[in-house]
Amino acid sequence: MINYVYQLVSPHVFSLKYEEVDFKKEVIIRPKCMAVCHADQRYFLGRRDAKILRQKLPMALIHECCGQVVWDGTGSFQRGQKVVLIPNVPGRDDGVTYENYAEGSRFLSSGCDGFMREYVNLSPDRVVPFEQVPLPVAAITEFVSVAVHAAGRFMRAAHTRRETIGVWGDGSLAYVVCCVLRQLLPESRIFVVGKHERKLLQFSFADRTFLFDSLPEGFHIDHAFECTGGEGSYYAIDDIITAVRPQGAVMLMGVSENRVPVRTRDILEKGLTFTGCSRSGREDFVKAVELMEQPQFQKRLSAIIYEDRPVHTVADLSRVFETDLNTPFKTVFRWEI
Repeated sequence: MINYVYQLVSPHVFSLKYEEVDFKKEVIIRPKCMAVCHADQRYFLGRRDAKILRQKLPMALIHECCGQVVWDGTGSFQRGQKVVLIPNVPGRDDGVTYENYAEGSRFLSSGCDGFMREYVNLSPDRVVPFEQVPLPVAAITEFVSVAVHAAGRFMRAAHTRRETIGVWGDGSLAYVVCCVLRQLLPESRIFVVGKHERKLLQFSFADRTFLFDSLPEGFHIDHAFECTGGEGSYYAIDDIITAVRPQGAVMLMGVSENRVPVRTRDILEKGLTFTGCSRSGREDFVKAVELMEQPQFQKRLSAIIYEDRPVHTVADLSRVFETDLNTPFKTVFRWEI
């Protein structure tokens, strides 16, 4: 069967590739709705090292996607069933390592084609069904699953005093992490530290919000999540080391292209635990769907989603990415090409 794949061949430039695919032993999905991630934007804008771009392009972007089953040779799903797609391809299972960190694992839209295709073929364990979730919300399931994964690792790493949790960042990642924490730890007080007052207004369900340069004297928390990334990572981690009480757990989630210095002396003196969290696995997707089918959680996610016009042509692909540059949180779009 001939499949159409829409690849980024160089920054800002998309092209159509035809490929022969044997779909007989996998689940065949027609993408319906997709979301843009910062990682996709870095490729689109060419904000990765030139050597990395040469290695990875051409490549179909997008790893946040939901769709409908059109055919399943495995008998696991029904035709027309709504599903979310898991971009992580597990590597070697050693019984210890999470699938998203396993040696030999691959990630679609990072070194191999993502979901910008006419049809997507996946093994059944890379597909999770859903029912009571609107497509624009279901499109960001992968993003929610990343927050679920971090929350799960936090539960295992953090001591039992969880009265106050600080979240550094005021973007989409910080928002979704707060949504997940509010749902899983309803008794904990959540404090959000950001730098954009208008964005912080969206965090109405948090207990308090603070501007990063106006933290009150004596501000302390039990644990923290760093969701800034980029140049903001240094300042966020520095603030966290100061604010977290002894033996606190710190979850690092923001991606930085540059080295970030940290005050190791204070980390040692306080006995802090730093945990790096990236991507997610199947069990995180299943939990994410479970949360997203709850009306209040779903409503909160809807508040940060901007739905752009549907994609009908290759030219529309660039429009979506350019629109996303001016969207404060998540951009989603219908896939009708």
